[in-house]
Amino acid sequence: MEPGVFGSVFVSLIIVFSAFLRVSGNSEGDALNALKSNLEDPNNVLQSWNATLVNPCKWFHVTRNSHNSVTRVDLVNANLSGQLVPQLGQLTNLQYLELHNNNISGKIPKELGNLTNLVSLDLSMNNLNGTIPDTLGKLTKLRFLRLNNNALTGTIPMSLTAVITLQVLDLSNNHLRGDVPVNGSFSLFTSSSFNNNDLNQIPLVPPPPISPTPITSSENSATGAIAGGVAAGAALLFAALAIVLAGGFL
Repeated sequence: MEPGVFGSVFVSLIIVFSAFLRVSGNSEGDALNALKSNLEDPNNVLQSWNATLVNPCKWFHVTRNSHNSVTRVDLVNANLSGQLVPQLGQLTNLQYLELHNNNISGKIPKELGNLTNLVSLDLSMNNLNGTIPDTLGKLTKLRFLRLNNNALTGTIPMSLTAVITLQVLDLSNNHLRGDVPVNGSFSLFTSSSFNNNDLNQIPLVPPPPISPTPITSSENSATGAIAGGVAAGAALLFAALAIVLAGGFL
């Protein structure tokens, strides 16, 4: 390949790669900007979320990975109000969405079910209403789900019981109704995960069955020694009795 042709190909590859990065960055940036435009921010917490910056990982409260993809959005105690947006479902590498203790209202977008790398979803202590989306059952890596202290209604989706990675669940202090699932991952959770709702009686987790205490080898040895001693004593007693009786007949 001639040097001029090689140079042209190299430049073209750089342009294509740069365009790919820009599209990826814009997709995540667009999602976060959509969230920003839908929120009231009296404390200017989101001031650094500048739409002219291609890479949202330079923004405050946003964490990126080694591939410059957004993995964490942390806006806890930020005094934000407004509503969540469906565009959040575009943050496909997001692992932590932490929006605890704000004044966010409206519904939980069903598009959050697209965040299949999500480990923690904390929307607790807001003013969210509507139902819990069935799509959250697709979050197969989710370990922490906190939706407590909102105004959520409807029933608990059965799809959540399929999230076998779930370790912490808090749905307390809402307006949920119906039955509490007891199968799948929900078999691990106690009534504290569901308190202060309109749910039917919360089933108690049965205690583990009591199995008899196994006898150790030392206990076996002790038992055998005692039994042997009793048998030997009985034999001596009978022998002495036989001698006495025999003497009486002489």
